[in-house]
Amino acid sequence: MNEIKYILAAVLLIGGAARAAELSESGEMLDGIAAVVNEGVVLKSQLYKDTATIIARAREQKMQLPPENILQEQVLERLILEELQLQRAARIGLQVSDQMLNQAIASVAQQNNIPFERLPEVLAEDGISYADYRRDTRKQLTLDQLRRIEVIGRISVAPREIQQCLDNLEDNVVVNSEYDLAHILVSIPESATGEQIGAAEIEAKDVYRQLLLGADFSEMAIRHSDSQTSLEGGQLGWLKGDQLPTMFYKVVGDLQVGEVSEPIRTVSGFHIVRVNNSRGTDQRSEIEQVSVRHILITPNEIIDDQTAKQRLDDARSQITEGADFGELAKLISDDPGSANNGGEMGWTGPGTFVPEFEQVANTAEIGVVSEPFRSRFGWHILEVLDRRTYDNTEDLKEETCDLQIRNSKLANESEIWQRRIRDEAYVEIRM
Repeated sequence: MNEIKYILAAVLLIGGAARAAELSESGEMLDGIAAVVNEGVVLKSQLYKDTATIIARAREQKMQLPPENILQEQVLERLILEELQLQRAARIGLQVSDQMLNQAIASVAQQNNIPFERLPEVLAEDGISYADYRRDTRKQLTLDQLRRIEVIGRISVAPREIQQCLDNLEDNVVVNSEYDLAHILVSIPESATGEQIGAAEIEAKDVYRQLLLGADFSEMAIRHSDSQTSLEGGQLGWLKGDQLPTMFYKVVGDLQVGEVSEPIRTVSGFHIVRVNNSRGTDQRSEIEQVSVRHILITPNEIIDDQTAKQRLDDARSQITEGADFGELAKLISDDPGSANNGGEMGWTGPGTFVPEFEQVANTAEIGVVSEPFRSRFGWHILEVLDRRTYDNTEDLKEETCDLQIRNSKLANESEIWQRRIRDEAYVEIRM
């Protein structure tokens, strides 16, 4: 678990990074305020901890860093933006339930091949409090929800945009490739003056010039970039060509591995892109699909769990004796999406259904009505009507076009949103 390793290393670096912290008369470390943010604060302890974590990560990855004072300014700005977003989430009542939190943590444990019940022990071995880990994870989930509501949820895609994207897909080298990218953003305020735009352009051109002269991209990103990935050296990782934001899509095809683009102007500022690596991809795709019909009985205040199951036992017996499955579904099924269609759900691919339903659908014989089984929605019986191997290449193209367009808008919308809430806030730096 790399993040755990970085945090452990950060603990060892805290002593140096926190040298400016205050001491009590007894010599104990006192916390202090790094910045006042509206009605909240950013603490010096968090600033020093995050700075040390980034230093540890950079050493692990042999990544060059700017001087500590510049790095600390960038970290403080990120923490200010984070505090503003958390305040915004609190104002609109966003909450992360314990169930949602546990599911997220269990997923992380599974990805790292750690049994969920052993996670506190593993974290403790690396000097990390499980309570702190839960708190930080809850905070990240809250921020993710806020961005979905205030940024992602407001992005729309018009049919003409989809069609234009589809027209550009065929035989496009960029679309049929994947790119490992890094990115620097020199941002401009939402209502920037000509002077501010000019200053940002001069800075972006100077960054570009230094990169051409051999400056380290990661260091320049940490020093100059206003992007959310600045403290990771601007690294974006591998992205499929057909999912690239439009501003990247237009330039990466002309760049060789290791080259950087000239500054690209968008509404959020000036962007510089570096191609770390690239590779081709196979665009054809096939999936296994199943055609299913089902009857759902949902337990409620009147029908208990056992009664719901018994109703489906009776329905299955009637179908076995010759009753029409579709007519019964219309009469008794509680699934509003399929009941009027005789329980038919059309052709569906992997991941469409909840796991309990999908398992039965994948193993049932064609034309044989299943025994009643339970899912989170209630009790079901189902019948598999047919199975097929389906070439979903064209469907994927539409999906990836939709995603590409949304991603192209997301980058700008996210930066504009963050600049807006930053500009509207009261912030007092106390460092």
